[in-house]
Amino acid sequence: MVDLAHRGAVADTPGPATDELEAEVTADTAPVQASVDVAALGRRLLGSWADVRTRGRALAADPALHPVAGLSLDEQRERVLGQLHYLVEHGQVNRAFPVALGGHNDHGGNIAAFEELVAADPSLQIKSGVQWGLFGAAVLHLGTERHHRELLPDIMSLAIPGAFAMTEIGHGSDVASCATTATYDPETGEFDLHTPFRGAWKEYLGNAGKHGRAATVFAQLITGGVNHGVHCFYVPIRDENLDFLPGIGGEDDGLKGGLNGIDNGRLHFTHVRVPRENLLNRYGDVAPDGSYSSPIDSPGRRFFTMLGTLVQGRVSLDGAAAAVSAMGLAIAVTYGNQRRQFTAGSDDEVVLLDYQRHQRRIIPRLATAYAMNFAHDEFLVKFDAVFSGAADSDEDRQDLETLAAALKPLSTWAALDILQECREACGGAGFMAENRLVGLRADLDVYVTFEGDNNVLLQLVAKRLLSDFSAKFRHADAGALARYVARQTATRAYHGTGLRTLAQTVRDFGSTARSVQTLRDAGVQRELLTDRVETMITELAQRLRPAAKLPKAEAAALFNSQQNSLIEAARAHGELLQWEAFTRALDTIDDPGTHAVLTWLRDIFALGLIESHLEWYLIHSRLSPSRALAVGAYLERLITRVRPHAQDLVDAFGYDAAHLRATIATGVEAERQDEAREYYRAQREAGGAPIAEKSRAPKKR
Repeated sequence: MVDLAHRGAVADTPGPATDELEAEVTADTAPVQASVDVAALGRRLLGSWADVRTRGRALAADPALHPVAGLSLDEQRERVLGQLHYLVEHGQVNRAFPVALGGHNDHGGNIAAFEELVAADPSLQIKSGVQWGLFGAAVLHLGTERHHRELLPDIMSLAIPGAFAMTEIGHGSDVASCATTATYDPETGEFDLHTPFRGAWKEYLGNAGKHGRAATVFAQLITGGVNHGVHCFYVPIRDENLDFLPGIGGEDDGLKGGLNGIDNGRLHFTHVRVPRENLLNRYGDVAPDGSYSSPIDSPGRRFFTMLGTLVQGRVSLDGAAAAVSAMGLAIAVTYGNQRRQFTAGSDDEVVLLDYQRHQRRIIPRLATAYAMNFAHDEFLVKFDAVFSGAADSDEDRQDLETLAAALKPLSTWAALDILQECREACGGAGFMAENRLVGLRADLDVYVTFEGDNNVLLQLVAKRLLSDFSAKFRHADAGALARYVARQTATRAYHGTGLRTLAQTVRDFGSTARSVQTLRDAGVQRELLTDRVETMITELAQRLRPAAKLPKAEAAALFNSQQNSLIEAARAHGELLQWEAFTRALDTIDDPGTHAVLTWLRDIFALGLIESHLEWYLIHSRLSPSRALAVGAYLERLITRVRPHAQDLVDAFGYDAAHLRATIATGVEAERQDEAREYYRAQREAGGAPIAEKSRAPKKR
């Protein structure tokens, strides 16, 4: 973590009257001439695997991969299974697999291509992710070369569709506590795979409902009476006729709230015999005599290493959420620029996006989508470095896991918020299935639960932040920590790079305009966002410090009492990561006009975060009330400044009509509006327009 120096109190003095504040802020945000180079920005948004994404989008535009309305549940599932075969036939599934098996060993490019499938159909994206990103990846990353040679070819070709059987209905995200057991029998050289009770059934598994013929099953490995924790086993589950094999049972999950092209289901095992060789033994092995060995001595570290190899699911969900957010905004902005409603003192009605409230609903979310996009590209680069071996230390893997646990919750939550606001902003048209928004939101809903519940993931992030903090004070007593906190007030607040300026009063500046200009400074934004994270972690560390000397039950209760604060601190950390990625991306934009517009958009993202947490900044005296008022006023002005560029900003995402497939984003609304305007114009010119009752002069009495 960065230096944890405290920021001092901001003196509170009476600010200018509201009208003065508006005048000052208006002066600071006078119109500035700028334009967006849409083509260049579009290339930048494609990120580090631009060519791969371009090819992926071309594939996603193919109608063969699009859903068909009105199909039954079974028909939807069969169509998506057929689309997976289509991907195989077109060579779209081998990118992450070993070169020796016809793959490319390109982990980052594989995720980039996979994410673009969401534009075709989220069901297709997730079902392909189950087959090759979970089932296949478990064999790839947890198995050895023998497993690769024997099992991967049929997984890659889809000869063996498979399920990823980790989640249990009774434990969910708590994988370490799963109850399914795999007990080794040295006399037969087999594992006895068993589900001891209903709560241990494997649940919500893609491909388990109907199509899966094998599964990678996570179970407690027991040998010689010792439980060595959760390991993964390759287990055939159905024969060629798709009937369950002996000892294996299951049920279909049936109709879901979304993603109904995927046959989710549940599995259970009754003393199923699994050959010893089917243990995916990269991180833990059992010899014929039953002796256990592992290259990782610590059971806890071994468990997290095994799960860490499967982090790509969270990476891809983060990217898919960013992509769908961009698609939703492209639909809503296009419609908002064409749909007209109510007159404003002229014959013409006003386009929706010219209304301040409409801008306030859409443009800050557009800023969030850009932050998500830039943060995801950096995330994907980090993922590729780890999985390619270019940066594969323990610390690198821990950083990747923390990054995944921080960004996936923010992006998936944001995607639901963006899609819902876009739906409402499009009125009744947004509720029509033909305009995609309700369908995309339904399909994306479960993303907040996939690959780890968002709140659970953020708690993992907070624990990592606390560990980093505690490492600095491992040998310090409570008094030393208290003295450190007390010293903070006298340091950073007056000698830091940004907050000394920020800490001055409005009177010191002489005008609110100069005050808000300071808030536009990237260093000040960084200070404010970083300060919130660091202060929250410092306060949590102080409150949780007694846990080290408490009995387990009391320590757990103390930790639980701070759970909400832990999650909020982790969320603040994720927001800071997104802001930093957005700010770094600005350095890569050469065109001056595009740079100016994106800087305003970055400022909207930053000030939006500050505004949403104004209570915290006021309570902790980081902003005076008058400066807090300036945040909102300036944010409004920046939104107005960005409004003329909104269409260019969504066009730069690069999703065309074949991807959006929303009637209201095709220009049909502009045609309707032009027809209506021409009708009334012609009527006025011909003098045939009826006279409004209220325009008639009152009769004389």
